[in-house]
Amino acid sequence: MSDGFGELGIAGDIAIEIYRTMCRIHAADHTIQQQLAAGNLQFQYYPCGGQEAIPAAIAPLLSGDDKAVITYRCIHDIVAKGTPIREILAEMFGKAAGTSKGKGGPMHLSDPHSGLMVTTGIVGAGAPIATGIALGEALKSTGHVVLCSFGDGAANIGAVHEALNLAALWQLPVVFVCQNNLYAEYTSFAQSTRSETIAERAQAYAMPGERVDGTDPLLVYRAAKTAIERARNGGGPTLLECVAHRLQGHSFGSEEAHMDATALAAARETPPVPRFRTRLIEAGLATEEELIAIEADANAEVAEALEFAQRSDPPATAELRADIFDDHSHLPDSCDQPAASFSLPDASGRKITYGAAINEALDQALAGDENVVLLGEDIEDPAGGIVKATAGLSTRYGRERVRGTPISEQAIVGAAIGASLVGLRPVAEVMIVDFAMVCMDQIANHAAKLRYMSGGRTNVPITLRMLTAGNVGSFGAQHSQSLEAWFAHIPGLKIVAPSNPADAKGLLLSCIDDPDPCIVLEAMRCYFTPGDVPAEAYRVPLGRANIARQGKDLTIVAYGWAVVEALTAAEALAEAGIEAEVIDLRSIVPLDMATVRQSVAKTGRALVTHAAVEFGGFGAEIVARLQSELWEELQAPVARLGARYSPVPFAQNLEAQHFPNADQIAGAARALLEVA
Repeated sequence: MSDGFGELGIAGDIAIEIYRTMCRIHAADHTIQQQLAAGNLQFQYYPCGGQEAIPAAIAPLLSGDDKAVITYRCIHDIVAKGTPIREILAEMFGKAAGTSKGKGGPMHLSDPHSGLMVTTGIVGAGAPIATGIALGEALKSTGHVVLCSFGDGAANIGAVHEALNLAALWQLPVVFVCQNNLYAEYTSFAQSTRSETIAERAQAYAMPGERVDGTDPLLVYRAAKTAIERARNGGGPTLLECVAHRLQGHSFGSEEAHMDATALAAARETPPVPRFRTRLIEAGLATEEELIAIEADANAEVAEALEFAQRSDPPATAELRADIFDDHSHLPDSCDQPAASFSLPDASGRKITYGAAINEALDQALAGDENVVLLGEDIEDPAGGIVKATAGLSTRYGRERVRGTPISEQAIVGAAIGASLVGLRPVAEVMIVDFAMVCMDQIANHAAKLRYMSGGRTNVPITLRMLTAGNVGSFGAQHSQSLEAWFAHIPGLKIVAPSNPADAKGLLLSCIDDPDPCIVLEAMRCYFTPGDVPAEAYRVPLGRANIARQGKDLTIVAYGWAVVEALTAAEALAEAGIEAEVIDLRSIVPLDMATVRQSVAKTGRALVTHAAVEFGGFGAEIVARLQSELWEELQAPVARLGARYSPVPFAQNLEAQHFPNADQIAGAARALLEVA
């Protein structure tokens, strides 16, 4: 065998298979661009010309059980991983037969059957998820590896660096493949990156790094083989940089003025597919006729896929609202029927604090399901979390399952997402809810949307625990916010806000069981308050509000620690002969509007209160619904009381003015009763 094949240890049949995949990629890419030019397709498309050899050379080294996370310039990656081209094209035509039933589109292709778990349209965002998938494979001892593909532009994204560090720290079976096409959108590699290579950055994370010519399938195959074998055998991650000049502008039809004309012309003169074709013939591995047959097969496959996509049906209109949650009734406007009766088990006078109830829920979840794992900063013993919520758990269950992390919120949440995609049920702690803003992309663009964007092929059963630290003093503007309205505005997230120890335990256990991403907002102000809590593992159903106090004169609706203030206000009102009914929402999504509506229909007046800033707060949603749904029953306009429009101040006298308190709630209630 000549022309370097033998020296690189590549068998002839593998070389032919690589060429076959390159032809299939090229045919699919060419057809998509033809359909865009003809106006038959309409979307932003990112051609792969020049990069065909990279995934084609890696593909023979992977099994269908090995996983991949890729980025939006993806047609070559998804074809190489084994997804049927007819499903790919059907998705691009927005058809029900597509990989995601037409709901994901070309930047969100996914095919768990072939191991393609996520295609993300967010630069660099896939790396933490790939790390989490690798964690899941490692904990399950499957021997599978994870391939994470991204571009040179993503190499400068913080999420990638958090993922590289975490993968190296935990020696996870993941291969990071940077497909360096020398342009990050419209900016050249030299203008965006000071270092000469991406691969050299691997040294900073104590992992191997290698740079190869990404247009040469033989070199890519050899480097990837070493990296994949290392990962599969427990040797940890590798950063592989494959350099392949892009043959077009950033997207289909975009201009090329920003590109080096000389370098572009040189790359176009010797593109990877015909160059490898020549090498196969010169090496005596195939004849002209055999390669013509391979090319004809590829073209025929894509032509048949195109015809299939064009004649396929679009998704049914009902698909618009399908695949948001596992249970359709959990959609906010689908929870209109009164819920079945529910009561907590008998606590027999057993009192523990809110924080101890959280700890007990985590303990029972870990004991009851080996797939439950905890992730977060400082959660291991002896620290046991900043408020001791996880104290004793790493000692009891080991540091494999109660896993302390670096201060890397994007990596923490992304890893939880990835691990959930391969069967784990991660409970990730974002220490303070304010820090969710650091990783909002992972929460809002990935955890919330992957079920929908995959057409229900994947789901993300993760629980994100977050402390709300408002009105406890000393934390100030960046550690005291209430952000539930942000989360509620994102379809696909469930949000609970327990106000007492019993609900804290029962809601957390329900969230851990739930097949969708859940956010548990734990009130630091309630953390050391005792309450009656049953000893056994029990669940408080999501979307089931609690009538915390019966009344007839008005309804006060609250959630989280605002319930405590509302109940105190109700006690003061009762002394004046005013009987206020207090509704504890418990969960924001799903929303038990039926219980709220029944109460307000009875009392005729309603006040909605919460710790979040009143302007744009979640209370406005409750108010708007009550006003429109109970217009004839209301004896006064629905009122709301939230935090003042200011950042949370440090000075405690100012903080006391910022948040609504029991006196203010009682005052607002009295004013409401005075309205004729």
